[in-house]
Amino acid sequence: MRNRFLPFAATASMLCASAHAAASSQKVDFNRDIRPILSDTCFKCHGPDPKHVKGGLRLDLREVATKPAKSGRTAIIAKKPSQSELVRRLTTKDPDDLMPPAETGKKLTSQQIELFKRWIEQGAEYQMHWAYQPVAKPVVPAVKAKERVRNPIDNFALAKLEAQKLKPQPEADPVTLIRRLSFDLTGLPPKPEEVELFVRAFSPAPSLPRAPASASAAEKGRKGEREAAAVEALMDRLLASPHYGERMAMYWLDLVRYADTRGYHGDQHQSITPYRDYVINAFNSNKRFDVFTAEQLAGDLFPEASQEQRVASGYNKLLMTTEEGGAQPKEYTAKYAADRVRNASVVWLGSTMGCAECHDHKYDPFTQRDFYSFASFFSDVKETAVGGLETVPLPTAEQKANLDAADKQIAAVEKSIREAVAKAKYEEPEPLPLPAPKDEPKDATSAKRPPPKPDLPAASQRAWEAKVKAETKSAVPKPVVDAIKVADDKRTDAQRKTIREHYVEFVWGGSRATFDPLHKQLNEAKAARAAVDAKVVRTMMTASSEPRMMRILPRGNWLSDDGEIVQPALPAFLGKLDAKGRATRLDLAKWMTAPDNPLVARVFVNRAWKLMFGRGIVTTLEDFGRQGTHPSHPELLDWLAQDFIASGWDVKRLMKLIATSDTYRRTSRDTPELRQKDPYNAQLARQGRFRIDAEMVRDNALAVAGLLNLSVGGPSAKPYQPPGYWSYLNFPKREWQNDSGDGLYRRGVYTYWCRTFLHPSLAAFDASTREECVAERVRSNTPQQALVLLNDPTYVEAARTFAERIVREGGQDAKSRIEFAYRAALSRKPLPDELKLLTELQSKHHQQYATDKAAVDELLKSGGKPAAKDLDATELASWTSVARTILNLHETITRN
Repeated sequence: MRNRFLPFAATASMLCASAHAAASSQKVDFNRDIRPILSDTCFKCHGPDPKHVKGGLRLDLREVATKPAKSGRTAIIAKKPSQSELVRRLTTKDPDDLMPPAETGKKLTSQQIELFKRWIEQGAEYQMHWAYQPVAKPVVPAVKAKERVRNPIDNFALAKLEAQKLKPQPEADPVTLIRRLSFDLTGLPPKPEEVELFVRAFSPAPSLPRAPASASAAEKGRKGEREAAAVEALMDRLLASPHYGERMAMYWLDLVRYADTRGYHGDQHQSITPYRDYVINAFNSNKRFDVFTAEQLAGDLFPEASQEQRVASGYNKLLMTTEEGGAQPKEYTAKYAADRVRNASVVWLGSTMGCAECHDHKYDPFTQRDFYSFASFFSDVKETAVGGLETVPLPTAEQKANLDAADKQIAAVEKSIREAVAKAKYEEPEPLPLPAPKDEPKDATSAKRPPPKPDLPAASQRAWEAKVKAETKSAVPKPVVDAIKVADDKRTDAQRKTIREHYVEFVWGGSRATFDPLHKQLNEAKAARAAVDAKVVRTMMTASSEPRMMRILPRGNWLSDDGEIVQPALPAFLGKLDAKGRATRLDLAKWMTAPDNPLVARVFVNRAWKLMFGRGIVTTLEDFGRQGTHPSHPELLDWLAQDFIASGWDVKRLMKLIATSDTYRRTSRDTPELRQKDPYNAQLARQGRFRIDAEMVRDNALAVAGLLNLSVGGPSAKPYQPPGYWSYLNFPKREWQNDSGDGLYRRGVYTYWCRTFLHPSLAAFDASTREECVAERVRSNTPQQALVLLNDPTYVEAARTFAERIVREGGQDAKSRIEFAYRAALSRKPLPDELKLLTELQSKHHQQYATDKAAVDELLKSGGKPAAKDLDATELASWTSVARTILNLHETITRN
C-alpha cells in the first residue's frame, strides 16, 4: 500500500525538478524529467498496452512517436518543437484538441510544457527506463567538503548538495545518535547506562562542545578517532544483538504478508510461526541475501533440503486462503496464482506485475503473457484450493527423543499383544441343546408365545458376531465388521483370521487376564506420546507436485478455458532462463539474484536505505516502474547495489555502511532554507524524523517500564485486547485469550496477527493487516493514538510499572525522580519548563488521589502484573500520572 501522502510529495518533487530543469541550461534527461510526466498524464491512452492505445500513437516508443500518424501529423519532430503535434496539443486553446483531455482532470504546468519543448529541441532522445538498465558502476565523485566524508555514500550525497548549493546539517549529538542507531537496528531504546557510556567517548560532559575551536589539529584528530571507534563499537554490538533480526523481520514480514490467520471467510488460524523464526534467525546470522531469497522461493527444491530450507519454503504458503464451504476451487486456484505473482514481483523486483493479470500493463512492459508465465513457476506448489491446510511437525531434539522412546515402547507392547494372540488357545464351544418342553400349550393364547431358541454360549465368537451384525453402530474396527458381514462359508482365511484375532484380544473372557494389562500399558504409552506430540510445533511447508496447467485467463476470467497454455518464463523484456527442461522455482530464485538482474539489488538496498532514513532513494518502494518516482540519487543507488552484490549480498555490511556515513549521522533539524528548497529532504542535507512503527511503540513503553520479555522466537503472543473485539469473527466462533505471565510482554513482532481483526493497538499505529504485500506503511498522526497511549491496558500497566521504578530508583524528591524518568524514557535531562510542569502535575494528582481511593484502586489494578504492595498507593498513583504523560510525549515515540 502506498503512503496516502505520497502523491502530494511526488507531485511537488516532480514540479520542483521540472522547474529547475526548465530554468537551467542543463540537458533535459528523459528518465528524470520527461518520462514521469508522460507516465502520469499520457501513458494510459498512449502507453505500452497495445489493446488500449488511442489513435495508434504510442509515446513510450520513439519509433512510433516520431513517425507520421494517419492524419499526416507527427507527434514528435526532433529539434523542431514548433512543428511537433505533441507541443501543439499541449498548448492549444481548443478544448477538443487539448491534451490531456479535460475529463482526465490532469493538466500540465507551463514549466512542464517548456520542458517538453526543450527536450524536443535537444533531439528528443529516449532512454530505457532507468530501473531496467543494467546496474551501473558509477565513479565516486570528488567533493569540496572533504571533512564531511566518512565513506563513498557521503561523496554522492555531498556532490548533489553542492550542485544544489545546499549545506549539509551538522552531525547529531551523541544522545540522538545512540537512540537513532538503537531504534534503527534493534527497534528498542538504549538503556541509560548504555547512553552514558557512549556519551563519554564524545565529551566528559554532554553539554560541552565536542571539538572546541581552540583545540589543536592533533587533539581534534584523537577525539575524532575516539568518537569513530565508539560509534563503530556501538554498531557492532547492535548488529550482533539477537534483537537486530527481530527489527529487520518486522519489515520483511510486511513484505511477504506473514499472518497467523488465513484471511478469507472465517479467517481461521494457520500454523506458520517457524517461518517467522527462520526470518529472524536469517537476519541475525547474516545469511546471504541471495541464499535467503532462494530458500524462501524454493527451499524444498534444494538437493537434500534441510529442515531450515523446508521451513523457509513456507513463504509460498503465506498467501490468503479459504476453507469456506461452497467456494469454487477453480476460482481460488486462480486467486492464489495471482497473489503469488503480485507478491514475488513486488518483494524482489519492486514491480507491479499484478497489473497485468487482466490485460497488458498500462505503463510498464509487462504483458499478460508475462503474468501467467511467471505464475507458472509456482504451479507445482502442492495445495488444496479450498479446505484444510497441511502442516508438518517440527519436534525439538528433546521432543524427538521422547517421541522415539514412546514409539519403541508402543511397538514393544504391540509385539507382546501379537505374540499373545498367536498363542491364545480358543475353541468355539458347541451350541447348547434345546431342552424338551415341560408343558404343551393349553390354549390358542399360549400357543402364540415365541418358542425358545437354542442358546449360543455367552463366551462364543458366533454369539458376538451375531451381536455385531445386528448393531447399526459399532465400536468394532471397520475391517473386522466388514469381515463379519461376509457369510461364513464365503470368508477368506484372512477375514477369518481378522475376526478371530480381534475376538480373542478384545472380547473373549478367557483372555482378559492376559490382554487387559497389555492394553493398559499400550494406552498409557500412547497417551504419553500424545502429550509430547501436542506440544510439538507444526508449520506449513512447500511440497512440489506435478505442475498444474497454466493458461492465460482472458480479462482474468477464471471460468475461461480458452486461453493459451504457458510455461514458466521470465518477463520477456528481462531476458530468458537458461534452464534444462521445464524451469522451476529454483531457477527463478537463481535468476533473481544473478549479477545481471537489474532490479533485485536496487530494490533491496533502497529499502535498507528507507529503514535508516525514513525515506527511500526511490520513494515508491513497491514500484520501480514508470509510475514510480525517479531516484533522488541514481548514482548512489547503483553504487550501493553494486557494492551489495560484490560483498556477497552481505546485509549487515550494507546496514553498517549506511550507518557509518556522515550522511546518516547528521542531525534531523532543518532550516528555513531547507524547508523552502528541499521540504521532503530528497537531497539528504539532514536526517529523517518520524514516528517509530507500531510494534516498536509498544516495545518502547514496555522496555522503559522494565516489563519487556526479550526472549527470541517461538509461538505468537496475545497481549491485552478489548473484550468482544472478536465477537464478529466466526466459522468457528473464537474468543481472544490473553497470555499470562511473561507471555503478555513479548515484543510486538510476535503479536498474534489476525488479518481481518488486526490487534487494535497495532492498527491505531498503522500496522499492516498483511492481506497484501506492504513495502511502506502509512504513517499517520491521529488523536486515537494518544488515546491508546493513555488508556490501553498495556500502556497503563507500563506506566504504573514505570512509576514503581521511578519511586524505587529515582530518589526521594520530585526533581530527582523526574530526571530519572527522563533518562529512562528519553535518554536526556528534562528542561526547566518540563521539570516544573511535571512537578506540578504530580503534586496536583497526589492531592486528588488522596481523597479518591476508588480512583487509585481502579488505576493500580490495570494489567496482569499486581501493583507493588510495599509502596504508598496514593504516591504510586500520582507518579503513574507522570509516567503516562512521559510515555505519551511525541518525543518518546519519535526517532530523530
